[in-house]
Amino acid sequence: MDRLAIKLCGVDFKNPLIAASGTFGYGLEYAEVCDLNAMGGISVKGLSLEPHQGNSMPRIRETAAGMLNSIGLQNIGVRAFIKDKLPRLHEYNTRIIVNFWGKTEEEYCKVAQILDDVDVDMLEMNISCPNVKEGGQSFSATPDSAANVTSAVRKVVKNKPLIVKLSPNVSDITLYANAVERAGADALSAINTLIGMAINVKTRKPYLANGIGGLSGAAIKPIAVHIVHKIYKSVKIPIIGVGGIMTGEDAAEFFLAGASAVQVGTANFAEHEAIPRIASELNKYCADNSVNNVSELTGGLLI
Repeated sequence: MDRLAIKLCGVDFKNPLIAASGTFGYGLEYAEVCDLNAMGGISVKGLSLEPHQGNSMPRIRETAAGMLNSIGLQNIGVRAFIKDKLPRLHEYNTRIIVNFWGKTEEEYCKVAQILDDVDVDMLEMNISCPNVKEGGQSFSATPDSAANVTSAVRKVVKNKPLIVKLSPNVSDITLYANAVERAGADALSAINTLIGMAINVKTRKPYLANGIGGLSGAAIKPIAVHIVHKIYKSVKIPIIGVGGIMTGEDAAEFFLAGASAVQVGTANFAEHEAIPRIASELNKYCADNSVNNVSELTGGLLI
């Protein structure tokens, strides 16, 4: 499917369909039920400096058109990933994007520095995390805090493209997009999950032990498409569109809005082969509409 081949931040992808972080484990969990070689890339679940247990159960709740999750960034830690998971991921012909996070700027930098020296293709920084040195305020709480952590990480990441994943739970996401672009981000991924809640009316308690969680899935796609288009008009770096992609035409919407690649998340829970299917549907859409390469769609929205 040559019409789906893209170049993102200098990295060649066979197709622009990437498994979204947090929805595909470390990639290996899906190896027996999905053809990993059919994917453009895999963004592994967010890694921290040390292993992290995440939130208490229950932490997933299905919704009418998606799901709420409050996993709490559970992971095995960056060193265990490099030792136990990464060598096996290299057996597959797909790009490896490593999502990472920290509790402080120093932790972000330490994780990034470790990853910058190993054989992965790109780094994706999740800034929707509490800064323990600032009273738990998220790194995405203000444009300045988002820029500061991006700038700090940029100084230590010298060998890999740096993607910054943006939170939609802000007043004007373009301020954040501009701030992290100026701070050195090579690309943006948008959007992260929206904050939501589900209540058990019998017990009058939240379904999630943490009370609130991140809403993902088809319900958020119109919001994500709109945000991608807003960002596209305000930055010059590439955007990876994320949020509710279930079909090839969904993916095409993100490209038309301004995305250069897309990530598929919640669909993976409903259908293990979702990404190869969506790639095939996107290829057919391009063929049916005389699109020689999917990159021609980027920013092609007519208003």
